Order: sequence, then structure tokens, then C-alpha cells
Amino acid sequence: MKSWKAAIATLVFSVLSLACPKLLPICFAWAPGQTGPPAQNPAQPAIARSVGAIKAINGSAIILAPATGPEVTVNVQPSARILRIASGEKDLKNATPLQLQELQVGDTIRARGQASDDGKSIAALEIIVITSSAVQAVGEQIRQDWQKRGIGGIVAAVDDAAGTVTISISSFGGKKTVVVHASKSTLIHRYAPDSFKSEDAKLSTLKDVHVDDQLRARGDRSADGSELTAEEIYAGSFPNVEGLIKTIDASTGTISVQDVLSKKTVQLKITADSQLHKIPAEMAQRFANRVKAALPPGIPGAPMNSSGGAAPTGQESGGRPAASGAPPGGTASSGGMPNGGVPGGNRAGGGGFDFQRLLDQTPAVALADLHKGDAIVVLATEGTPTGGSTVIKLFSGVEPILQAAPSGSQAMMLAPWSLGGAPGGDAGP
Repeated sequence: MKSWKAAIATLVFSVLSLACPKLLPICFAWAPGQTGPPAQNPAQPAIARSVGAIKAINGSAIILAPATGPEVTVNVQPSARILRIASGEKDLKNATPLQLQELQVGDTIRARGQASDDGKSIAALEIIVITSSAVQAVGEQIRQDWQKRGIGGIVAAVDDAAGTVTISISSFGGKKTVVVHASKSTLIHRYAPDSFKSEDAKLSTLKDVHVDDQLRARGDRSADGSELTAEEIYAGSFPNVEGLIKTIDASTGTISVQDVLSKKTVQLKITADSQLHKIPAEMAQRFANRVKAALPPGIPGAPMNSSGGAAPTGQESGGRPAASGAPPGGTASSGGMPNGGVPGGNRAGGGGFDFQRLLDQTPAVALADLHKGDAIVVLATEGTPTGGSTVIKLFSGVEPILQAAPSGSQAMMLAPWSLGGAPGGDAGP
């Protein structure tokens, strides 16, 4: 998997080019991983730019691994200037000159120079190095900002003319809606159909956001939390699959699942990036009790009170009140986790407990730990006609939960197994 450092460095260089007009001659428009030339006078040589991490150095040749796309060979010319931007600097005024031999594998650089005819190499006239501390500082800032100002949910409505998207955020306490406002300055991204990584997402428009998409947005919320003015939006289709494993092919890393909702057999790929977990039995039973309590009257599986009617919402089976705000497997004070709660806070953007973070800390398992007949819940990529869908997150040990909602009601399923509030996961990019 490509390093986040290259992706974050891409953002750093982009911010510098937008924030510092003096850098425009050397901080130019480019796409992540782009090595192709921009439009220019045919008489001028093609100029290529690429941002990435140094994978290898052999004399004056550098193998560069961009955040996306193929590796690029950077041939540093004798007259090339090499500069390093220190953490916190906004322009090249205080950049430090470097010698080629001072570059190291793992450094993040932006190379500029003449492109080869096949586009696979660059005769570099300029190398800008951004320190690892700067990359880490920016990355941490982005992660913290997504955790603080990010929100995620399922798209319920889109009004392109008004520039708004209404998202539904579910929890065991019910659903709430938030109106996300987009403007001309809002960066809107669409996830690739075969990837859940933000670095693979493409710039898009509000017209490409659809009902039932999962959407995450970062920006300023209104005082009552019902609206958010977005600076950045990520949207994509990530279906949930809930059912029983029919087949497992360890040699190809694929499984087939009989989905309880569609009644269809779904083929899923498991890759090195797929996260597999098993929910402990006690936690799964607590989830199941909450599912029963949340089911509307008349739905199969809904709890009954002593007179034979449906138990009031908020009560567990047997009429015992559900612990207010307490997630399955724990108490309100502990967040369900040992040592005092979920790291980084235990409340999601919707105001309820952050079930995603709770679930992500359940025990990890391997493909070999899964068996035919196991009940699982899966968050998957949209997939392509030829490539199929890929598992993002898979949770086994969910038999009590599926039994609690035999009709396959998604009233509670979509909240715990959503992508969360930040692109690339709750940790953010």
C-alpha cells in the first residue's frame, strides 16, 4: 500500500501553491502522481511534475513512488537545484539548499523537469524536499480536524440547485438528519468504485452525489448541529452485506455470502487492506438486545411487554430499561472499552456513541478463521463489472444480531458498519 506520506505531501505542496502567489512559478497545477505535461507551446519541451516518496537512489537516478500511479525515474541533472522546506514554512524564502547525496530513501519530494517521450522518467531541474516532520505535522492536523469537524452519514436527499445534501445519521438512539451545504469553494471528491482510499478519490461535483451514498464532510456546524457548511466532501457507494458465508476460497482470497436483504449470493474479495474482526459473544448479545428494543411494533423480533404488546422503545427484552447512551459491551462511563473508554473520544458526529471506533477495537481475525455458515456483516466497495466488490470491513460473530432482526432490517445496521466520519476511516487521511 502506498504511503500516506506521499498523499499528505501532495496536499502540502498544493496548499503552498494556493496560499503563496510567489510560489506560482514553481508550485503549479498538477494531479497527484501526474507526470504528464501541461498544455503549453509545442515548441517548448514537455515539463513534468511528480510528488512522492523516494523509493531508491542510484547515483543521480531516483526512483519515486507517487501517492497514486506508477513509479517514476527522476534523473537529477547536474544543474538542478535541490531545496528543503522546513516544517511551518509557507514559502521557499527560507528553504535550505541541499546536495544530491543528502537525499535519503523515504524523503518526500516534488520533482520538476523535462519528461521522457514515454512519460516514465523526468530529467529533473528542480527537487523540493519536504521534511518528514512537516508531513507528519500536516497529517496529524488533518486527522484531528476531521475528528473535530467531520461528520458522516447516508445521503437521504440531494438538491444540486440549492447546493445541499441531506444526510441521515443512525444510532441505537434513533436517526437524525444533517443538511450539508456546499459552495463553489467546497472540494468534492468521489470515491473510486474499487477503492475506499481517499487518495484514489477523484474530484467531482454535487451532481455525482446520489441518494444512499455514504458521505463524509468536514466544516463548521450550526449551533444546534442540524447543518454543516462543508469545506470538503467525500462521497461514494459502499454497500452493506449481511448474511451467511456460503463458500470460502483461500487460494484467491474470495468468499461468497447469502445476503439476508437481497436474498442474492454476493461475491467478495479480501485483500491485504481488508479489516476482519470478530465481535465477542457478550458484545454481540448486547447489540442484539438493542436491535430488539429499537424495532418498531409489529416487526418480527420486537420485544414484548408483560401484557403481550411491544415493549416501549428504549427498553431491552424483558422490559428492563436500556442503559442510556451506553454502547454494547460496556457502560456509559467506560465507553465499552477497558481502561476508561474509546481513545480519542467515544461520541460520533451524530451525537451518539462512536460504535465504529468501538467495533474497530474488537479482536482481529484472518481469512482462515472464517468458516462456511458463519454469520457476517460486511462493508464493501461498490465494485466494478469485471473486478467485483472488495471487503473494507468484515465482522463475524454477529449471529445474535441477525437473529434479532430476521427480516434484515437496516434500521440499526447502517450506523455501526458505516465508513465513519473521515475519509480513509475514523483516523482520517
